[in-house]
Amino acid sequence: MALIDTSLLSFGEALSAAIGWTYFVAWSVSFYPQIILNYRRKSVEGLSIDFLVYNLYGFACYALFNTAFFFSRSIGDEYERRNNGHKNLVRFNDLFFSYHALILCLITLAQSFYYKRGPTQQASQTARMFFYSTLGGLVAVFLFSTVYSAVYFLSFIKLGCSLVKYIPQAWLNYRRKSTVGWSIHNIILDFTGGVLSFAQLILDAVRSGNITEALGNPVKFGMGLTSIAFDVMFLVQHYVLYTDRFDPSDLETQLQYQSNLNYGSTENSDAGSV
Repeated sequence: MALIDTSLLSFGEALSAAIGWTYFVAWSVSFYPQIILNYRRKSVEGLSIDFLVYNLYGFACYALFNTAFFFSRSIGDEYERRNNGHKNLVRFNDLFFSYHALILCLITLAQSFYYKRGPTQQASQTARMFFYSTLGGLVAVFLFSTVYSAVYFLSFIKLGCSLVKYIPQAWLNYRRKSTVGWSIHNIILDFTGGVLSFAQLILDAVRSGNITEALGNPVKFGMGLTSIAFDVMFLVQHYVLYTDRFDPSDLETQLQYQSNLNYGSTENSDAGSV
């Protein structure tokens, strides 16, 4: 019986590891299509600047959160004390993914300064308020509470970014009635990663014998559910609602749609978005 249990345990560990690295690959690769698309078009028109700001800020917080939980013994011990002896579920692939994502977010944001964009494509007042208010909150928690609380506050900033970052892009697509400039391959890969991340979290919690442990890592749990919901929305926008693929930054489509060269302009469509 012990042999069977050991075999099942080994299989569960192997399956969890395989799922973890698969979603790591899917999520990691998902950043590249947008970078490539921006490079090919030499333009970021159609891409929300608010989305880029939220993404960069969120992954900076996520990288710091994972670093603290992965390397700090005191943080790990505190987590175990607060969660009935259960170890935290931050793995090496989480750490590697967060820093990889942070670098690619920096590259994408840098493209928005280098390539063509609409005159009103800039970070909204809402995004700036979110940044300053949450950063101020982090400083306050660090000064008046414990380091553990400050680290956990980083996770909630990341979760907040994940909850709101797609809204400006979805609104931009709606106003333009177009998804031109927004890579659908990014969404397909992100959707795959979200499903697998959520599956791994539940699998690990079931294997540990404590299903509530799945809530012990609110970043992974929230990211998985949020990504799935928004990705479905973007897939509907791209494949159902806005199927015209005219791109004014692409010479081939300009020749195809000579009668409608201004379609898909982002002017006056990004500033002020949430």
